[in-house]
Amino acid sequence: MNNLRKKVLGGLFLFSSSFAFAQNPGQISGNFQVDFQVYQPDSLIGAEEVPEGLLMNGFANVNYTRDEFSAGLRYESYLNPMLGFDTRYKGSGITYRYASYDNGFIKATIGNFYDQFGSGLLLRAYEERNLGYDNAFDGFHIAVNPGKGVRLKALIGKQRAFFDYSNGIVRGFDGEWVLNEGLKSMETSATTVIVGGSFVSKFQADQDPFYKLPENVAAGSGRLNIIRGGFDFFTEYAYKINDPSAANGFIYKPGEALLVTASYSRKGMGIILGAKRIDNMDFRSDRTATGNVLLINYLPALTKQHTYTIAAFYPYATQPNGELGVQGELFYTFKKGSFLGGKYGTKLSVNLSAAQSIERSPIHDTIAVGESGTLGYESEFLTPGETVYFRDFNFTLTKKFSKKWKGSFMYMNQSYNKAVIEGKPGFLKNQILVAEAQYKINTRHSIRMEAQGLFMEDDANPDNVDFGSWALGLVEYTVAPHYFVAVQDLYNYGNPDKTRRIHYFLASAGYVKGSSRIALNYGKQRAGIFCVGGICREVPASSGLSVSITSSF
Repeated sequence: MNNLRKKVLGGLFLFSSSFAFAQNPGQISGNFQVDFQVYQPDSLIGAEEVPEGLLMNGFANVNYTRDEFSAGLRYESYLNPMLGFDTRYKGSGITYRYASYDNGFIKATIGNFYDQFGSGLLLRAYEERNLGYDNAFDGFHIAVNPGKGVRLKALIGKQRAFFDYSNGIVRGFDGEWVLNEGLKSMETSATTVIVGGSFVSKFQADQDPFYKLPENVAAGSGRLNIIRGGFDFFTEYAYKINDPSAANGFIYKPGEALLVTASYSRKGMGIILGAKRIDNMDFRSDRTATGNVLLINYLPALTKQHTYTIAAFYPYATQPNGELGVQGELFYTFKKGSFLGGKYGTKLSVNLSAAQSIERSPIHDTIAVGESGTLGYESEFLTPGETVYFRDFNFTLTKKFSKKWKGSFMYMNQSYNKAVIEGKPGFLKNQILVAEAQYKINTRHSIRMEAQGLFMEDDANPDNVDFGSWALGLVEYTVAPHYFVAVQDLYNYGNPDKTRRIHYFLASAGYVKGSSRIALNYGKQRAGIFCVGGICREVPASSGLSVSITSSF
């Protein structure tokens, strides 16, 4: 990070805040979180010894607002980063600071900022702390509302790269128009129509000795949103010129993405449908970056984000170099008094999601598909490939049986291409069952119980069995509004290696008061993949005590 720039912006923030405080106290708000874990080596689960013994992640946000002015900063500390987080986060410092002015017509921000254009196919800067993901911009951002229903945004900046910034510069413009607010002929229409478009470009100097790389890479998109009653239709198409990078093997093929979603809801029922096509759409401010580093855009996974432990063992990670994906979900409530609804009603949700490869063919008989320094391949837009990446069919029934008892049941059938998603051999087929019950003892005391099972299909190829089948049992006791305690046993009873059929015991406890929360966990945690919205990180096996403290003010 440029130390002079950092000190100047930090000084401007402190000067502005102190001056404003002297004239008018304004408002100060913020939050902080500290997570740390004491690690114990455990050879059975593959938990290696941690030299420090204890690792810590922490941050604190402080924001100040007064009338049209706001400013803030975030201090982060990783001493050292907890296992599963990129070791390049090691250290401490002010990683986010901004000053902003907003008078309703124009909003200008200097310093760090987040934003999203449309669905994010071209640009989405955001933070997901549990993933160790933060691609905030540092630069200048302006938003203007020049007329009824018209919203314009422009930005220029560099992206955060741990405690530094990327080499590339990102420039972007986004415009959106709500036709109902801008056209008199549509002011009274029951149908709302919103159109929008984005343009994003990045600059990075070409210093490659082997390839002539484009220093300016431009991308554009258009989108349409139609809303009427309970119906909502959205589509966006994005196109990016050739952008050779480490992520796509340095091919010169342009990239494109199409996203279509539609939903309909009324009392007691909801339907969501989605489809997408992605082709060579990895977009970064540094062409040498890989993994979850310096991504400019966001490509949604169109898969259900499961919350049950075992159902989330094998989540899907978006494949930016090429995929076709679809998702459909139905929500339905059987009315009270009906045969299936019973006395209290019954809720049903059914979800189906799938992703697979796109069709690829060589551009010439003598050039292999994806060969570096070439156009890479040809691909028919709506022609699917032969490789299955992911399948997930699941349904959940939720029912209240009495004033004290309620529960839910979930079934899930999953196919998971480990070779594509994780880069490791294997194609897994799983069936998962989950049963949850909650008993309300009185107004303050309640008990929640879970039983989960993952049944992996046997296969002659050991790579296709992975760690085999699992079972989980959990009991949680809550004393509202302050306390909870829980114990669980995750048992890898189907591991092909019989010496590693291990019980992963975990005990948890927590205390909540107002906006503050303290949570403790002690026990073993399995190695695996943790994902949010199609972006994932690997989590190594660990054993020991972890503590999380959060609060806001």
